[in-house]
Amino acid sequence: IKRASARRITAVIPCFGYARQDKKDKSRVPITAKLVANLIETSGVDRVMCLDLHASQIQGFFDVPMDNLIAEGLMVKFVREEILKPKGLDHTGIVVVSPDAGGVKRAKAVADRLHCDLAIIHKERKRANEVESMTLVGDVNGRIAILVDDMADTCGTMALAADTLAKKGATEVYALASHGVLSGNAVKRIQDSPIKEMAVTNSIEFSAQVKGCSKIKMMDIAPMLAEAIKRTHDGESISSLFA
Repeated sequence: IKRASARRITAVIPCFGYARQDKKDKSRVPITAKLVANLIETSGVDRVMCLDLHASQIQGFFDVPMDNLIAEGLMVKFVREEILKPKGLDHTGIVVVSPDAGGVKRAKAVADRLHCDLAIIHKERKRANEVESMTLVGDVNGRIAILVDDMADTCGTMALAADTLAKKGATEVYALASHGVLSGNAVKRIQDSPIKEMAVTNSIEFSAQVKGCSKIKMMDIAPMLAEAIKRTHDGESISSLFA
């Protein structure tokens, strides 16, 4: 594209690869998110657009303008239209739950927009992708619990969190995630868990197995990306998209 004399190149990357490798939390661990940022920049990109980065500081890995779009609005819309409205409930009947301490800010933003309570689950891991124990901080008894996370990978955390919430008296458990990686036995874990429905965006294409799971619903990000691209091209504000 550069050789074809393009005036400006914007890379739209709905799911930024290696986003979870954003810090050195133990010895000899690579910060691959920075490497990927360097590769993208070196290729000649003038602007980058992503959806819900695992950690917002990844924006600082780029020396070119970087837009981090957020799926918070899609999640709020899903809760209102697919949970509250059909059941005739108001904000007092639901609790937004963060499945780990790292996702509290994201879950709180959703809870604030829904004007509902927030709960947190503290988890301890044996090793990567394997959770040992969970402790709930907050009250979900007699209410619908809505788990909010940025990434649903193996779904071990989601399934264990749903079990914890069900044991603590939640009437129903829903799960919302920005990126549906859904690797390994993720679909089976969702099917076997107390989760009634899981909604993920189509930032990653659904596999045939995911499409065949009745519990997994899609939140379409195409209109949001289209509007963000249009505003970038016209020199308008993107932040007002999420006000």
